[in-house]
Amino acid sequence: MKIIAGSASKNLGESVALGLGVDVSNVNITKYSDGETNVEVINDLSGHEVFIIQAISPPTNDNLVEALLIADAVKRVGAKRVILVVPYYGYSRQDRVIKNGKMHSALSAKLVASLIKTAGVGSVIAVDLHSSQIEGFFDIPISNLSAFEVFATRSVKLENTVIVAPDVGALSRARNFAKVLLNQYRVNLTNEIVVIDKYREKAGTSEVMQVIGEVHGKDCVIIDDIVDSAGTLCNAAFALQEHGAKSIIAYITHGVLSGNALDKISSSALDKLVITDTISHNNNLHDKIEIMPITDILVKAINSYGGKIET
Repeated sequence: MKIIAGSASKNLGESVALGLGVDVSNVNITKYSDGETNVEVINDLSGHEVFIIQAISPPTNDNLVEALLIADAVKRVGAKRVILVVPYYGYSRQDRVIKNGKMHSALSAKLVASLIKTAGVGSVIAVDLHSSQIEGFFDIPISNLSAFEVFATRSVKLENTVIVAPDVGALSRARNFAKVLLNQYRVNLTNEIVVIDKYREKAGTSEVMQVIGEVHGKDCVIIDDIVDSAGTLCNAAFALQEHGAKSIIAYITHGVLSGNALDKISSSALDKLVITDTISHNNNLHDKIEIMPITDILVKAINSYGGKIET
């Protein structure tokens, strides 16, 4: 078994390798003056299972191409099997075709899956894909891991808690998190799920945030997979505050945090935002933001592939 850490997941890759008791294999990644990426891998990968750890995170296109080039290079030196570990699957929100008048979108999430297979990847390990249908876009085996068990290890107030889906699309995640808490703490919150429904009375009017469920005096736990610009999250937190929530904490797997997301979070009604290290953040984010490692679930998933670990 060999581990390669792409430049988007260098720290995470090193942490996973440490957990597995192996060294990270060398890879040389350079940029030409015209912007092209060049990848060179070592020659001792022949006959090995090679796990490439690379998030398809911003800069998304660069990191995607780098992952594809590493996979191709690894396959060309004779690797027995190439497994791509994608902590964050970029383009995952483009998982359906949008038709708008005369315009027609690409099915980007499917195209990325096809490119990964074409690059020589034999199987994929992902974390909290945006939708389960993405698994069906792959013609190779894919494991979709959940960060909920990681979140559940953090101290969570359960006596006075409700789980909140910040929009209708997050409802299934809220239910799944309730099941994890039931299994781990034997506390049943499956009937304590709140949904925030967003709608406009008519075009040009302000968006209305309708809180469906009782949150007054409750400790609210918001569950979702991605926080990007943080608009939906912060609006949801404000709506909960307006309805009398006692505390508001969000557990969100992927912290994209684009644009002025940090400013929104700092001035929001959130008491805490807990994310994972699926996306690397090299700078201090904000006192309200806590980052939890997903190393253990990746180590467990890689070990499940079996085989002798060789350094």
